[in-house]
Amino acid sequence: MMDEADVANELMRLAKEIAKHNRLYHAEDSPEISDADYDALIRRNAELEEQFPHLVREDSPSKLVGAVIAHSPLSKVQHEQRLYSLDNGFSDEDIAEFAARVRRYLNLAEDEAIAMTAEDKIDGLSLSIRYEDRKMALAATRGDGQTGEDVTANARTIADIPDELPEGAPDIFEVRGEVYMSKQAFADLNARQAEQDAKLYANPRNAAAGSLRQLDPAITESRKLNFLAHGWGVASAVPGETQMAVMQVIADWGIPVSDDLKRCETVDGLLGHYRAIETKRADLGYDIDGVVYKVDRLDWQQRLGFVAKAPRWALAHKFPAERAETVLEDIDIQVGRTGKLTPVGRLKPVTVGGVVVSNVTLHNRDEIERLGVRPGDRVVVQRAGDVIPQVVENLTRDEKRAAFDFPNACPECASEAVAEEGEVDVRCTGGLICPAQRVQRLIHFVSRVAMDIDGLGEKSISEFYDLGWLDKGPADIFRLHTKREELLAREGWQEKSVDNLFAAIEAKRNPDAARFLFGLGIRHIGAVTARDLMKAFGTVEALEAIAIRAHDDEEAQAEISGIDGIGPTVVQALTDFFHEAHNRDAWHDMLAEISPEPYVVEVTESAVSGKTVVFTGKLETMSRDEAKAQAERLGAKASGSVSAKTDLLVAGPGAGSKLKKAADLGIEVIDEAGWAEIVAQAAD
Repeated sequence: MMDEADVANELMRLAKEIAKHNRLYHAEDSPEISDADYDALIRRNAELEEQFPHLVREDSPSKLVGAVIAHSPLSKVQHEQRLYSLDNGFSDEDIAEFAARVRRYLNLAEDEAIAMTAEDKIDGLSLSIRYEDRKMALAATRGDGQTGEDVTANARTIADIPDELPEGAPDIFEVRGEVYMSKQAFADLNARQAEQDAKLYANPRNAAAGSLRQLDPAITESRKLNFLAHGWGVASAVPGETQMAVMQVIADWGIPVSDDLKRCETVDGLLGHYRAIETKRADLGYDIDGVVYKVDRLDWQQRLGFVAKAPRWALAHKFPAERAETVLEDIDIQVGRTGKLTPVGRLKPVTVGGVVVSNVTLHNRDEIERLGVRPGDRVVVQRAGDVIPQVVENLTRDEKRAAFDFPNACPECASEAVAEEGEVDVRCTGGLICPAQRVQRLIHFVSRVAMDIDGLGEKSISEFYDLGWLDKGPADIFRLHTKREELLAREGWQEKSVDNLFAAIEAKRNPDAARFLFGLGIRHIGAVTARDLMKAFGTVEALEAIAIRAHDDEEAQAEISGIDGIGPTVVQALTDFFHEAHNRDAWHDMLAEISPEPYVVEVTESAVSGKTVVFTGKLETMSRDEAKAQAERLGAKASGSVSAKTDLLVAGPGAGSKLKKAADLGIEVIDEAGWAEIVAQAAD
């Protein structure tokens, strides 16, 4: 069983790895792993976040869409309405749970049908096409969901995309879908590329993305791209009350939609359609990687809304992973930022579904013992599941050879490596004397998900650390400008690169407070927890003050743990950090160099702005999650417990101890109808 520190470390690793693959896939059109491999990383991240919701990071893959566009010759455009990604399901149980989750959120009766549409998921490049006065005004790639690339001229060359919508179409309507290349067009393109001794594309998706992003529309036109609509964005009017109805209207406008788009009223119906599509997948003229389900009623979609990166009303049911056999040639031990010793299997390279796999994580000492793996074993590798790629079976475990000897000393600093009581993972006890941990902590501090200092990556941090320029910790980063002449004398550093680095560092002297807190690497305090803490206390000074008090003050401890999503483990980690003198010294050393911006939340002004609201009892018109989301949008803090700091209790039928405690404390109590009135007034 992983402890929370290991989970936080694993989530950090997954976020970093997934961000890399997002960049390669969305921004550079040069993925290193297959879709199944990528989906498995996403799934592992989702599983950990579900088990440890308070450890969800601000840069979590569950909150991010696509990748930031960098170094593109195409013009960037801001999407008026964000383009979201989709959450994934992999099993029949996942689909049943998705339907049940929708039912719970909408507070529907068990016998009320939830109709959904189901359609094949094209493996292409997302495209948004905006029509104004029925004429195409803009076509843009998804990018990171908020900023895309202007590909209007290229989109006009795609025969499936009309330049103009027919009479009766809304004044403004944004069609969303996928640009793709058929298997035959892909084969023809690569044949032409080979004849010209030019770059060959790895797959149709890469070819479509590269073709759509050409600076010369004539090249795009020669590549024979196709387009398939799957939804819409901004619209001055929506021509229908259901997903199915609007998609039929889009098809009537002459824009292709999936031939396999179907409306189903049961989970069994969805699964049946999924299997029918899966059966004919190989015979299709284009690549698909799953089936997408969407709640049909648009009013329900509106109520369900969105999480950070995806709609609550849609889910992609991905096709299963593939397996292959190979030889485990060696097992290496890597030391992470928290000192965790992670075994990494080195495989004889094997192709699994078109992707070459040569490394695999073996998780921890217990996993090695469970599989009984040793160098030389023949193993089955799968590119889906908990961590991808992963070993799922050892085919030669019965051969008489010595078991793998997991080290009891750190390979980086030779300090003792032990597993604490109740923990599975083995950790180096060297702490800050361990170079692997010190360097990894600094790398984490400057990473995109933390302080986001551009140009200061793993290589530079390691170089500066080896030179002794970062001995005192992260604050030394903001004193690197004193090393300018020495740095210019080093190979690979020119005046421009040095100036750019120092400018990037200077730009972070007023960082986001939550990013700063997360960047310090305090155990159990991930990006989301850091954000929640800063949202509650506003400034780093206020956080420090209450954390110091909380070491021996139960009231202060209760104030921190009263924050929704913050548990006793986080309180303990925070108080332990500030109780150590060397941590306080490092904290104050940092604050002598930087001034984190107070955390400000943009909310809709309402009668409950700035107040603490608690919901109790059975809510009849909405779920508890929907009610809490409403409260946060109105600027209120949604707490799970009643205390003297509670301002308002919303009580439904069956309210018990919380209602009694509120009465004892003289806290205002309203019913669900009263809460609905507050929400309605804020919307006016």
